[in-house]
Amino acid sequence: MTADEPRPEDFETGRPILFRGGTVLSMDPAIGLLEGGDVLVRGKRIDSVGRDLQAPDEAVVVDATGGILMPGMVDTHRHMWQTALRGLGADWTLSQYFVFYYLNWGHIFRAQDIHAGNLLSAVEAIDAGVTTTVDWSHGLRTPEHADAAVEALRSVPGRFVLAYGNIAQGPWEWATSPDFRSFIERTLASRSDMLGLQLAFDVTGDAAFPEKAAFETARDLGLRVTTHAGVRGATGDPGIRLMWDHGFMTPDVTYVHASTLGEDSYQRIAASGGTVSVSAESEQNAGQGYPPTWRLRRHRIPASLSMDTSVWFSGDMFSAMRATLSADRGREHLEAHAQEKTVVHNRLRAREVVEWATIGGARALGMDNRIGSLTPGKQADLVLVKNDRDPAMFPLLHPYGHVVQQAGRGDVHTVLVDGKVVKYQHELLGTDLSRARDAVGSTVEHARAALGEGGWREALEPAIQEAEPMSNPYTYSTYRGDAVAGQDEESQA
Repeated sequence: MTADEPRPEDFETGRPILFRGGTVLSMDPAIGLLEGGDVLVRGKRIDSVGRDLQAPDEAVVVDATGGILMPGMVDTHRHMWQTALRGLGADWTLSQYFVFYYLNWGHIFRAQDIHAGNLLSAVEAIDAGVTTTVDWSHGLRTPEHADAAVEALRSVPGRFVLAYGNIAQGPWEWATSPDFRSFIERTLASRSDMLGLQLAFDVTGDAAFPEKAAFETARDLGLRVTTHAGVRGATGDPGIRLMWDHGFMTPDVTYVHASTLGEDSYQRIAASGGTVSVSAESEQNAGQGYPPTWRLRRHRIPASLSMDTSVWFSGDMFSAMRATLSADRGREHLEAHAQEKTVVHNRLRAREVVEWATIGGARALGMDNRIGSLTPGKQADLVLVKNDRDPAMFPLLHPYGHVVQQAGRGDVHTVLVDGKVVKYQHELLGTDLSRARDAVGSTVEHARAALGEGGWREALEPAIQEAEPMSNPYTYSTYRGDAVAGQDEESQA
């Protein structure tokens, strides 16, 4: 740190903050991209965006030269409680994930384990520039579990949405229970701009449509719904038809994955104004189906991005953006090659992927009037991507492409949430990482003891079904040549 650079304590006084001389990706069509641009923050709001802004006398000035100023990223679907077992399922398939959590071991997670996973995940999110995260919290087996989830989120200076779920019961059971209603009422009573609520449940396609009761609860409480739709072997077109026929497909619904739906279902989502949360890393690795952005674009369905779960995948939106762009372009090439054609123009551009990670996520949450773009008057959720020690951060020629294909979580220099600096010069401020580390360590010990060494090893190293070897009509005996054959004859003599 040089003598003229702000110190962390300078941000604690409530002074205005001016980011000077960065490349501004405003994600606001009226402002666009500004090279050598400035962003002025006053209190909790973005005051102005432009070039050569006049710095107030009392302002803290942050040099953004060589960096990218962009809105805080928005993750619309993350099972935060599962972060406590980060990476355990690296080699799982989707069915193995279901067996582990839904059938065998989901019951072992105590309220304190939900708290631990949420705490670590929340810290991880803001560290990576994800200023708003939907906690798709389907491990809430009791009111105590739900309270623990909320307590963890409120202890971290990020913006979160608790999407309440419970894999131990059907949504028609837990969403109509007095305990759930009591939790919602007391949480709504203390709700702030930093914590929102949704309902999280899936629609199986049962013709009796038992999930109707949960949709009615959401409507009664004025809460949005997020649902895993179009997941191969679990949810599909029958569930979409039931939602449509009963009037529950509205703009307040987010369809997670939506990878294996038919054309009619995509048309219904488009007509209803719903949004889709794409988790490309998950969809490509776990088997929900192929990441659907290539279909969403054709139907003009609004998209957002998400990480799904760190029990498998990375927890940052740089990975999500990169995986999404690669999957979409890869599919376009495969479709063209199947027709003996060549793609000569990429339809999906890096800018659109950055939009999905920012303003697209805000729209999916109904929060685009408050966050998602660097627009004067909006809440100051802002990220400075800058790292003078990273050779991948220069030259900065294509800013949107740089965010998607070059930058990483280690390049997040400064993060503001609601105008508060929560990370500066690559260091978290006001967050006790050791507390999260200790809490997660306790959960790992508990889980390992509950599974036993055999169950733990099985989770780490799931069985592999050996593939039948493919026959090869070619041999290399002639390639070895007469010289080799002669050597063999000499050795025998």
